[in-house]
Amino acid sequence: MASLWMLFASFAFAAMGAGVKLASATYSTSEIVMYRGLVGTVLLFLLVRAQGGTFRTRFPAKHLVRSLVGVTSLWMWFYAIGKLPLATAVTLNYMAPIWIATYMFFIGWWHAKGTPEWPLVLAIGASFAGVTLVLRPAVEMNQWLGGLVGLASSVVSAMAYLQVRGLGQMGEPEYRVVFYFSLTTAVAGFAGTLFENGLATPFHAHDLHGVGLILAIGTAALLAQMAMTRAYRVGKVLVVANLQYTGIVFSSLWGMALWGDVFDWHVWLGMGVILASGIAATFYNTRRTARGAVVKDTDPIASEL
Repeated sequence: MASLWMLFASFAFAAMGAGVKLASATYSTSEIVMYRGLVGTVLLFLLVRAQGGTFRTRFPAKHLVRSLVGVTSLWMWFYAIGKLPLATAVTLNYMAPIWIATYMFFIGWWHAKGTPEWPLVLAIGASFAGVTLVLRPAVEMNQWLGGLVGLASSVVSAMAYLQVRGLGQMGEPEYRVVFYFSLTTAVAGFAGTLFENGLATPFHAHDLHGVGLILAIGTAALLAQMAMTRAYRVGKVLVVANLQYTGIVFSSLWGMALWGDVFDWHVWLGMGVILASGIAATFYNTRRTARGAVVKDTDPIASEL
């Protein structure tokens, strides 16, 4: 059952990415970020209040820092989705566990804790070779800026994951972390929209198509986060974490169905290398986590957070 929850979460995140790419033809990146946060905030507020939860926290400053880092990563990722083929942007975002593994490796090396884990070193090196292959068409088509922004989003995303872990270790429930992230996303997106589009006409006009996309993006993101949380709570951490990489497959299918994306062998090989490297990195990041551990003790490596 946990596998089904994770497969649904990966599908929903891929669907959200497809919605973002479709919406980018009408709305600016900041507007999409704002609406994504607004829908998530309202839905989560109603859900938590109905279940008797509380949003009171003892760590407002840490939530603010974590949320700002997460919003930065999300904005860059949405920008990359609008500029690149969907599968390419999603694959670059899945570099986050590689950055976490790199950080852990260098921390261990700096403090001389044990011998170097050479399989992990190989996975890290192979992942960067995979990125080169994936970005080759983007560079050739002068989409290098979108590629660099997408890659940078994975770096910032890795920082956000480490902060989420820290909040979890302090006892903060997952829903509270997601709520303040969504709220900050809405506020930051609003400010970015005013800055990006000007005060006179900051928002693009809505139609039924646009409103449907906005609601779909926010709803898909929230459902995916909830399903992912459920999967981590009831399943084997290593299995669940690796199943998140099916998001690359779902994104490829969305891209081929909606935009007719066609990739040469360089891109497919690069995706495969990044996928295999990410699985290896996930193994080293989570191999000590027991079955049934709560989310705060795991690495939710592809959660958009």
